[in-house]
Amino acid sequence: MRNGKIQIASLLMLGLLSPAVVAQDKPKPDEKDRPEVQTTPIKVQIVFTEFEGEKKVKSLPYSIYINAQNAGEVKSWVKFRIGSRLPIYIGKNEMQYIDVGTNMDARSAYTSDGHVLLYITLERSWVDGEVSVPITKADASPTDAPAGHFQEPIIRGFKSELDLKLREGQPVESTVATDPVSGKVEKVEISYTVVK
Repeated sequence: MRNGKIQIASLLMLGLLSPAVVAQDKPKPDEKDRPEVQTTPIKVQIVFTEFEGEKKVKSLPYSIYINAQNAGEVKSWVKFRIGSRLPIYIGKNEMQYIDVGTNMDARSAYTSDGHVLLYITLERSWVDGEVSVPITKADASPTDAPAGHFQEPIIRGFKSELDLKLREGQPVESTVATDPVSGKVEKVEISYTVVK
């Protein structure tokens, strides 16, 4: 009788555990059908150059690394941010901070003929001089003289969204723009190399 109880208990235990064992053996359909994404690592070089007439006054190079997908839909973005937070006086002893610097968002695909399809958003802002702003008394009438002046920065900006097809080692001058106020010319040159 004791052996009969042990055998029944053993059969019950096997019956309870067998669905868990079977469930673990089944592969998940998503993992089985999903192909591995092949990538080619590339280094993208972006150079902002500023000119006053024919004279080059500034050159700002940046490099970002991207795993360019070899096939399929390009989904992942590489993001790059560098800059400063600039305090701006907004009155009544209050300051507001503005981000000034360079932002880049990029993604890419590597084609079978050795080209790279590069989708990139470039945004750059910078301080370019100052302007004198008068300070008035809080209770001043229109006939009262200003209480003084303070300097506020002039912030210039540049933004471009690009869709390029590049060959390795061949730089492309993707954008040329002239600031309508200062007359300065901004040029953007982009190239890439495969990382070995």
